[in-house]
Amino acid sequence: MKTFDMLAFDADDTLWHSEDGFHASEQRFVELVAPFAAEGVDVKAALTAVERKNLPVFGYGVKAFGLSAVEAALSISEGRVTTHVLGQLMEMVRAQLTEPVRLLPHVPEVLAKVGRHYRMVLITKGDLIHQTHKVETSGLAHHFSDIEILLEKDPHTYDRIFRKLGVAPGRVCMVGNSVRSDILPVMALGGTAVHVPYPLLWELEHVDHDEHFADLESITDLPGWLGIEG
Repeated sequence: MKTFDMLAFDADDTLWHSEDGFHASEQRFVELVAPFAAEGVDVKAALTAVERKNLPVFGYGVKAFGLSAVEAALSISEGRVTTHVLGQLMEMVRAQLTEPVRLLPHVPEVLAKVGRHYRMVLITKGDLIHQTHKVETSGLAHHFSDIEILLEKDPHTYDRIFRKLGVAPGRVCMVGNSVRSDILPVMALGGTAVHVPYPLLWELEHVDHDEHFADLESITDLPGWLGIEG
């Protein structure tokens, strides 16, 4: 069995569905705003550009997306978008914030099995209120000794968290779906990372790299990769 002092897990799109909700909201945004856009305007690309611009200020999550969506709608339409459409955008965001957590297949069983052998922590990023609500209602919180909700995932932040938890980065294995946020920053500190891809990935999470790391088809393959028998 592989020896680590701690396994760290991402949450969104690693333990439960998230990006499919954003994908549906983006498609709905295009449907609502495209009628007000000038000919030739790529409405989806314009939304992404506004999100990219606002990222340092708004951060991540559904609320940040909602603010950027309203700004993008006003900008794309040059102020012609109706209050009815803006209201629909806000209801779309409200629905995404209040939808139940949808766990990925076999996650509780995998966490229970792995947790018998390793100390486990949850490290996620996004809006504090929404992420806390998802963790508390997911039924998974009891698997983790610590839960960290971050504004950003980068080597400096991971190093601070690992120091706080009293674990050397080289003794940590991070499990997540985003190469940019979950894999490369931990590897940069000398840690191990396991990539468990999700079918959808937000454009701002794409990153070019030449690093080599473990790629699993699903989280159900994690116990076997760790060498846990039975």
